[in-house]
Amino acid sequence: QVQLVESGGGLVQAGGSLRLSCKAPRAITSTFNPLTLAWYRQAPGKQRELVASITSERVTDYVDSVKGRFTISRDNARKTVYLQMSSLKPEDTAVYTCNTPLRAKNNDWGQGTQVTVSS
Repeated sequence: QVQLVESGGGLVQAGGSLRLSCKAPRAITSTFNPLTLAWYRQAPGKQRELVASITSERVTDYVDSVKGRFTISRDNARKTVYLQMSSLKPEDTAVYTCNTPLRAKNNDWGQGTQVTVSS
């Protein structure tokens, strides 16, 4: 299994921006490159939701609530997936975790990174 480590969360005012990173420090490129990777988030008292995903061919998809504000990208040479978040809203406050869809289906999650947006 590929270990994924998230970073980049923090406290930001509404309207601000953050960039989250998800790195696979021990993966080899032949393992990382074919992966579809996704960012998920879970707010207190709410179910976890899929925020954005990117395939090996860089096809992306977003939940409607973040379209036009968030951008997912990947750098295979750095074995890293990014989530650029702009025009942040208080309702974006959540723990953000990156994962593969298969591991998500198996309920196998990492620690994630906290994003807090103040109004």
